[in-house]
Amino acid sequence: MNDPNRALYEEMILEHNRHPRHFQVRPRAATHHAHGFNCVCNDDITVHLRVQDGVIRDIGFEGAGCAICTASASMMTEAVLGKPVAEAEKLFAGVRAMLTADAPAAPLGKLRILAGVREYPMRVKCATLPWHTLKAALDNRSDTVNTEEDDHVCPT
Repeated sequence: MNDPNRALYEEMILEHNRHPRHFQVRPRAATHHAHGFNCVCNDDITVHLRVQDGVIRDIGFEGAGCAICTASASMMTEAVLGKPVAEAEKLFAGVRAMLTADAPAAPLGKLRILAGVREYPMRVKCATLPWHTLKAALDNRSDTVNTEEDDHVCPT
């Protein structure tokens, strides 16, 4: 990552960590919920959604996590609010591919800044946890989501 991109990455992560969007917000009449926990670094996040007519009408998250996890969750809420569920699922797949695969990612707009996390391989799981938790909420999963296992479930 060249210096201007690194500076932008750091600025965006710090901004979204200091002032997370939709943090500690539990939408009224939330229809979907999921809990995510990273067993390695203790990032702990819950995502609440109100989905109506196939569109994410409201979203919020709560919990405690590192700066990267919090910033990723904040950016995620901005990106999916008002989007059809199918589009949110495409964003999940695109962000996951961008962070975990060498394949080119789908158009991600502002979310491309999260690519800077790849410079810190141990932090990729921090950035993807909110996204896996969003996907679990959309799928109405009740298990605790985690990025450590192939099936994304914390061992009991």
